[in-house]
Amino acid sequence: MYFNSIDFAVFLPIVFILYWFVTNTRLKFQNALLVLASYVFYGWWDWRFLSLIIFSSLVDYTIGLQLQNQKNQSKRRLLLWSSIAVNLGFLGFFKYYNFFVDNFVQAFSFFGHQIKPNTLQIILPVGISFYTFQTLSYTIDVYKKKLEPTKDLISFLAFVSFFPQLVAGPIERATHLLPQFYKRRYFHYSKAIDGCKQMLWGFFKKIVIADNCAEYANQIFNNSQDYNGSTLLIGALFFTFQIYGDFSGYSDIAIGTSRLFGFDLKQNFAFPYFSRDIAEFWRRWHISLSTWFRDYLYIPLGGSRGSTWLKVRNTFIIFLVSGFWHGANWTFIMWGFLNALYFLPLLLTKRNRTHLNVVAQDRWLPNIKDVFSMGLTFGLTVLAWIFFRAETVCHAFTYLKEIFSASLLSLPTVRPFYLFVLLLFFMFIEWLGRANAYAIERLLIRKSKALRWSFYMFLIVLTFIFSSQTEQEFIYFQF
Repeated sequence: MYFNSIDFAVFLPIVFILYWFVTNTRLKFQNALLVLASYVFYGWWDWRFLSLIIFSSLVDYTIGLQLQNQKNQSKRRLLLWSSIAVNLGFLGFFKYYNFFVDNFVQAFSFFGHQIKPNTLQIILPVGISFYTFQTLSYTIDVYKKKLEPTKDLISFLAFVSFFPQLVAGPIERATHLLPQFYKRRYFHYSKAIDGCKQMLWGFFKKIVIADNCAEYANQIFNNSQDYNGSTLLIGALFFTFQIYGDFSGYSDIAIGTSRLFGFDLKQNFAFPYFSRDIAEFWRRWHISLSTWFRDYLYIPLGGSRGSTWLKVRNTFIIFLVSGFWHGANWTFIMWGFLNALYFLPLLLTKRNRTHLNVVAQDRWLPNIKDVFSMGLTFGLTVLAWIFFRAETVCHAFTYLKEIFSASLLSLPTVRPFYLFVLLLFFMFIEWLGRANAYAIERLLIRKSKALRWSFYMFLIVLTFIFSSQTEQEFIYFQF
């Protein structure tokens, strides 16, 4: 079920009414309703996927209880690795089986040996990368004794399958989200309104920005051989805004929807395109995944401690794994490799934590240094996104070769003026709200109520005017 579908527009009010007006007398009833609603939401794509998420949930629930009762460290470690093997085993099979088989065949063909292995027509379960990491965080934290294992099965099932963030994040930690299912929740009008505002901005990002950029980005990338360098650059810029509007838009809708039900999810994007270096970009982009890899992979490997070689090794591991997490294609691995190269000079010169504050804090405009730093970081990010979007690594290099040719100086053949205006408006609003959790959180807060609501209505009108005739799925559903 897509957020931007008629199905969800019917589903959400029904669950909301049942949650606050029918099951509100008992916490267990509310949690059970959320489990049922989440399974309906997830099963809407393919009911067969439900067996995977239920099995993973039951495995980690059981292992969590076993970890509490087990004092022998070797057996506790075995239980942890059992959880990791089950969860990553499912993820590896459904997401990477054919990738490894195909590359295995190519490797043998290179040495003159032709083999014909069996490949499978595997359907990738929606959101498997997200809920796998979410439930793994529970087992790991219980193993490290950072969290008491729950005996409340309904609460645990709700934690793993919570429908607003189930299929594309934010990837919540058990230490943050699970305890919220233990406490009685009360409806707060102000929180609900705030949630609706964040949902509105999320829908604007997705429908107006991402979907309109996608139309031209897909056209240009899919027929890149027909366009000159300047047009290809425009296509890369459109994809840059498409993926941001699409993914951060989903996160805004998820966080806003959660607030309607009395839950607080963590911020997943913090205006990454205003970053002044790549280190800051990765503190602001897909925060829940970046911090997951930091806490459960990078730090256990040694982090930035130790010799220069270890620092370099750990940096490349974290970015290559992050790239591979996104999909079974060498383009994603190349994207991760590029970001590691970007990040490395900052790490080695100890400048990776230089920009911890908001750019141009307490000022309307950035200074010249900030403008240059943001421009350079944005340019490097656009270049890396070309590998992310390309069909193959060769396609990405061919695309870049044409961009850096003499045809870059010719006029682009694709010039949707209306979209340039929308992007300028979008980035202006984002700039105004860059210090907040989302762009319009406090926008016009000191102005009249009539002006604020007029602005919200303006966003709604724009969303309807520029909506696509067909449902556009979210990019990160494929991951």
